[in-house]
Amino acid sequence: MKNSNIAIPATLLAIICVQGGASIAKQLFPLIGPIGTVTLRIVLSAILLTLINRPKFLQFTAQKWKYCALYGMGLAAMNLIFYMAIQRIPLGLAVTVEFAGPLFLALALSRKLLDVIWALLACAGILLIVPWQSNNVDLTGLGLAFLAGMFWAVYIVMGGKVSKIMDGKDAVTTGMLFASLLIIPFTIWDGAVFNLTPAIFMKGLGVAILSSALPFSLEILALKRLPAKTFSILMSLEPAFAALSGLVFLAEDLSFLQWISIICVIAASIGTTVFGKRVSH
Repeated sequence: MKNSNIAIPATLLAIICVQGGASIAKQLFPLIGPIGTVTLRIVLSAILLTLINRPKFLQFTAQKWKYCALYGMGLAAMNLIFYMAIQRIPLGLAVTVEFAGPLFLALALSRKLLDVIWALLACAGILLIVPWQSNNVDLTGLGLAFLAGMFWAVYIVMGGKVSKIMDGKDAVTTGMLFASLLIIPFTIWDGAVFNLTPAIFMKGLGVAILSSALPFSLEILALKRLPAKTFSILMSLEPAFAALSGLVFLAEDLSFLQWISIICVIAASIGTTVFGKRVSH
């Protein structure tokens, strides 16, 4: 129970940080684009974490390097594709569609009928939030959000694996370094990051701290203490925080039906978490 009491608040704080950071990041898109923005986020986070945590790389085994590389790949792909998605569609919509990844993971790991019911409720919420009847739906944006969700599932699985065999701080720092290496070729190809100014750099540093350095450290702490299935469904609170951040910081409105869909996803999250505790206890 102690582990759960630490892990759940850590996960919720990580969600708040990520969505607040995403709102700031989207404001940088007109200046350096999504690829330039995600590069600042990941590279600056990697530098900060390396200076703070100072991982003992020489003591890493081949398995640790392998898991960190896969964790970093999921992290880089998830963030790059997600930023490309929110350039096209509202933040709340993108996060809810992206949650398809953790949702499928939860379904795959489920062993009880009740878990499937909660996951299906979350699925209904995801289907409701998409504005199917609108002619202005950006299908590319929706597809990118869905693809980001698949890499989100990779991130969750590999985060759980890597946290079991090495210190969480070393894992997240090394994962961020691998993510930086993976993102740099896209950055050079895009070229927008070369328009960097001191003001943009400071905003990028804020995004790096809020969206990566702090939340990923909190999530690796949670992944070490929670089953992947529980963590996946708990993360379904992301759409609500994303929608609120989009509304407050970006003036992105959602329809009444879309807010109902978010409530469905939250209900699924709470139901799985509460009943999951009873079963595991």
